[in-house]
Amino acid sequence: MSESKDQSNQSYWRANIRILLYLLSVWFLVGYVLSIFFVETLNKVHIGGFPLGFWFAQQGSIYVFIVLIFVYTRLMARLDKKFDVHEDQEEQA
Repeated sequence: MSESKDQSNQSYWRANIRILLYLLSVWFLVGYVLSIFFVETLNKVHIGGFPLGFWFAQQGSIYVFIVLIFVYTRLMARLDKKFDVHEDQEEQA
């Protein structure tokens, strides 16, 4: 394997890990920090009759996780195209 290909692979995986860490940080913030550490503050706000802290603990982290899955697929598709490791749509058919 050539030096430039090795460097390209390392850059690709660094970018991939950076995306993962960013998205996991967002999920941690919503799933743990907002729903556990700031629950008392968030419970002062009510949505549909339920305290906001309860909502984050029960539904909010799940919804955020689903959104993060879509964000991850979009970011990885861009990253794959940038490093020319993407799959063409015609090849999948």
